[in-house]
Amino acid sequence: MEDLAGLDIAKLTDAGKAWSAVSNCGGGARDFVDQGMRGRLAATQQGEGAKAALEKLGLLSDNYQYIHVECGMIHTLLQGLAEELALPQRSLKQALEDAHKLRFTVKEDGSVEYPRSPTTPSPLLPKPAQSTGSPSLVKSSDPNEAKAQVIAERIGAALKEAAEIDNRYARALSMLKTDGNLKNTDWSDVARDQRGVQTAAGKHFSESGIPKGKSPKENADWWARLSQERKEEYLAVHPELIGKMNGLPSGVRDQANRVVLAGARVDLEERIRDLYKKEPVHYQPRYNNATGLPTGAKDPTAAWLKWEEERKALEEKISGIDAIRQRFDRTGQESLPDAYLLDFDTKKLGHAVIANGNPDTAEHTAVYVPGTTAKLGKADGDIKRMTALWRAAATMPGSPSVSTITWIGYDAPQSAYPGHNGDIFPEAASESYAHKAAPALRQFLDGVQTAQGGPDASHTTVIGHSYGTTVVGATSMDRGLGADDIISVASPGMLVGHANELDAPKGHVWSEAASLSKDLVTVGGKIAFLGGNSNPSGRATDWVTQQVPSDWGFGANIMQTTAQGHGGYWDEGSVSLENQAAVVTGRYGEVKRD
Repeated sequence: MEDLAGLDIAKLTDAGKAWSAVSNCGGGARDFVDQGMRGRLAATQQGEGAKAALEKLGLLSDNYQYIHVECGMIHTLLQGLAEELALPQRSLKQALEDAHKLRFTVKEDGSVEYPRSPTTPSPLLPKPAQSTGSPSLVKSSDPNEAKAQVIAERIGAALKEAAEIDNRYARALSMLKTDGNLKNTDWSDVARDQRGVQTAAGKHFSESGIPKGKSPKENADWWARLSQERKEEYLAVHPELIGKMNGLPSGVRDQANRVVLAGARVDLEERIRDLYKKEPVHYQPRYNNATGLPTGAKDPTAAWLKWEEERKALEEKISGIDAIRQRFDRTGQESLPDAYLLDFDTKKLGHAVIANGNPDTAEHTAVYVPGTTAKLGKADGDIKRMTALWRAAATMPGSPSVSTITWIGYDAPQSAYPGHNGDIFPEAASESYAHKAAPALRQFLDGVQTAQGGPDASHTTVIGHSYGTTVVGATSMDRGLGADDIISVASPGMLVGHANELDAPKGHVWSEAASLSKDLVTVGGKIAFLGGNSNPSGRATDWVTQQVPSDWGFGANIMQTTAQGHGGYWDEGSVSLENQAAVVTGRYGEVKRD
């Protein structure tokens, strides 16, 4: 009781602030290593020595990030412990004050003595600490009994609440330690610690305080109003929510989503281990239909096929996570800028948004929307495309400031033609996927511009590939792009019949598409009616009257391309890639047109 009554809450708060300072130092040191050392070294030095130094700096960056995250968790726990213990301490002090006013005596064991008549048998005692419920008190006929009983119950409740809080936070704090192996920064350890922090402090730092369903501007205003300490607390306890908030600074979202990414990988690995423990019988014998006798051949069981499909999906998501982490590791190599993870989850097909360079400060921003078969498990290819575009754009004359973003933020169709992925009717023939994706893309683009400081802060280009152009078209129909330029690559159709119907300034819609002998997607889109009507008198009645961006009648700027197939538009050094880079950086005079 004396421990709770005499606890100096301010010391806990001060300790939390000290850990917060260490966390901030770790974050600042990581930024200095990434931006002030790795980038400069990669830009000026080559050879095995430089490569080895970059690897060492990468490890140092990871360790500083580990310090930043772990110390932030300690600060959050100490701050939460201080604020939660303040409540039972206040209750206890008030009960003791009330007892003093009544001239009652409260002993160290929590018993309450009061002035009583000779017939009163004994003082009132609360139940032992290990019991539950309200204290059980000895009854008497003394008139002070009821008052003493209430005080004893208040004391018991305060002590019980404080003990629960102390135990809860003690368990979480005891987990926040490292084995000291600086060569193996264990992000699975971070994920485990994260769960401990959520268990301990989740009641206190409730997600109810985080805006939901608000605009990016409202999200940004809410974040700006928070103190630095409160920001760190929300990042530590609810990174999965903070990382998804459009409008927040890219550095904040990246910090939150990296913790989510680490936890997701641990979770997927655990699910795979559990799955292997339940592997069903793989094969069943095949029988002759006429004789009923076994033929000697075997077929996979239905249960095993379902099990194998689940296993592949989990393994695929882990591959996607590893591709993202590999992009992190490449920072500084070949002059690549920092990578920012602006969104991430493993729901359904899995989603990820990765930026090369900070879009908040970039003069030119390109957002790439991939098409059919896009998902977390196939993030590697899409990340590499935007890495190639960043390099082509950033190395143009004047070294323009550029950020290129891979937006795998929707559940894309997974079959492009009959029989693909076993579908009789290809998913890519339906425009429903595009319309479902449009609100998410609109919110993301609005969030990027909000974090940049407004729609005029950066020159923004939205790039769609294949079905991704259909998503761009659907978003544009609601005037949700706010783009300075739109680039359509191998488009099956954008749901409109003319470039002027898209949400970009007149003359700022661009198209790349290889010949039909190399890429049939444009024809397939027309057959699926994903284009627009070229006949203003009514809706198109057959695929011939459909207009797609590669048609001259659509009104887009037709760019030259050297692509040899549907995925070849980002080949290093290609005309296709250089044309995109010219548009992204606003160098329209350097675009090679047909």
